[in-house]
Amino acid sequence: MPSLDELIVAMWQRLARMRARSPRRLAALTATAAIVAAVLAWYFRPWLQGIVYGIYTTPIVPLAVVLGIGITLLVRRQFGALAGGQIGITVVVLVLVAGAGGTGLLAGEDLGKRTIDTATTAENLSETDPTKPRVVPKSVASRYASNTLNFPQYRIAGGDITVRNGTPYWSYALAPDGAFNYYTKQQHGTVLVDMTEQNAEVDTVVGDFRKGIGPAFYNNYRFTMLKRGNYLVNYEDPYLVVHEGEQHIAVPYTKPEFHWLPLPYTTPEWGGVVLIDRDGTVEDLSPQAARNHPALQEQKLYPFELARQKVAATKYRNGIVNTFTSHRDEVEVAPVPGENNDQPFLVFTDDGPQYVVAVEPYGQAQGLKEVWIIDGRTGEYEVYTPTESLFGARKATDYVRQAARTTDWNRFTPSEPIPVVVDGQLYWEVRVVPTDSSGIAYTAFVNARSSDVREVSTTPEVTAFLEGRDVTTQPADAGGDDERTPSLVIERVAPNGTVVETLEVYGNESVRIVQGSNTNSTGRNATGTNVTAKG
Repeated sequence: MPSLDELIVAMWQRLARMRARSPRRLAALTATAAIVAAVLAWYFRPWLQGIVYGIYTTPIVPLAVVLGIGITLLVRRQFGALAGGQIGITVVVLVLVAGAGGTGLLAGEDLGKRTIDTATTAENLSETDPTKPRVVPKSVASRYASNTLNFPQYRIAGGDITVRNGTPYWSYALAPDGAFNYYTKQQHGTVLVDMTEQNAEVDTVVGDFRKGIGPAFYNNYRFTMLKRGNYLVNYEDPYLVVHEGEQHIAVPYTKPEFHWLPLPYTTPEWGGVVLIDRDGTVEDLSPQAARNHPALQEQKLYPFELARQKVAATKYRNGIVNTFTSHRDEVEVAPVPGENNDQPFLVFTDDGPQYVVAVEPYGQAQGLKEVWIIDGRTGEYEVYTPTESLFGARKATDYVRQAARTTDWNRFTPSEPIPVVVDGQLYWEVRVVPTDSSGIAYTAFVNARSSDVREVSTTPEVTAFLEGRDVTTQPADAGGDDERTPSLVIERVAPNGTVVETLEVYGNESVRIVQGSNTNSTGRNATGTNVTAKG
């Protein structure tokens, strides 16, 4: 048997061999872990896009890191590695905090002044297209879409404006509802709510999307878009497009433009539009290609958030210091009431779809300072400056409240004051809706100069007003001498309370209500009834 000394020597030799192999094993394990992490990060890179894009568009970050490393290397020679690291981290944090604030102001000033320099001056505002009125606000459209939904495994998601066959709609995705369906199902189609009709005119286009809105990442449009399209851009909210029976998802996006002096910063510019069909094919279209694409011929293409950001940045027209001191000629985008919807508003005019942004003077003033018009397809900016005193969107809702003295404002609220132009005169179109957004009580048009309020209760009256006709008389080609105001309005109401259809009765017309042989709610058979409407 080996002696005790021999056993001890053998043990030490074995430990020495293990220590010699450990660095190699550690290096191998580290390399393997790094490769696995890199593969996973590459595959799941859509989940990291927000962080990567944030760093990419904040060039002050790498500058701060390089400066911090340099300070660390210099200091550690004098005070040691620990002190050098602490000082380096402190420098990075200070540069980031101070630099981020400074570069944000520089970016805002640059964006605002370039917006003003490239915008043209509008002598007047485009007339509103009376065939495409914005009657239904977003909150009511969402309620209409939910109330008429008859797919138990799905819910509505999103909510943006699309155009089909010349008619604007609020569009929603049929997204999977519930945890199980979220992981097992795809987007099932598109729900369209006609925004030009006061009643619930809802159309559902069914058809599963391989890559859609709402399901888990392996069936989700965004995960696929970030893998197959541009990665280092900022994608805005999607909207649905139905063209010749085919469904698409359209996503406008912006890309950063870099500026290096006096500090590095970026400003956003329109990059293009991504179009995704039901098969999951991704088309990355430039602005010009998007305008020429058959499926996007009627659609607005310019990014919504970019329009708001650029107009808001015009407050820096007299420099950064002015926004902290005298506020001379400073403006702000007017805040408006409207659940989950804000300026800019998309309106349809004789010149096509336009974003309209009303701006007010900075502070407590509520007059109309400027109206910015952005072409929804080309992104061209115009600014209209009133030559007379006009009040803004916020004040318009006050006039609506004052005019409707019998309205219970605990149950109703004015929503989405849309600027419309009739015969060269600016009006604010304010929809008065119940607080639960279950419908539209009436629409009020407020003259922006005289503050006169005209209340209308039906879609034909809205159209008549936008056409410049007196809403109390019939159109010239309608025939007859009946009054335009109906003598009787009959509403067909769904069990959930949604007004499905409205019938207007004029003059001495009569209405016959005939119920079938089915028993009514009281268990008795109903018979036909004649109702005469008297003016």
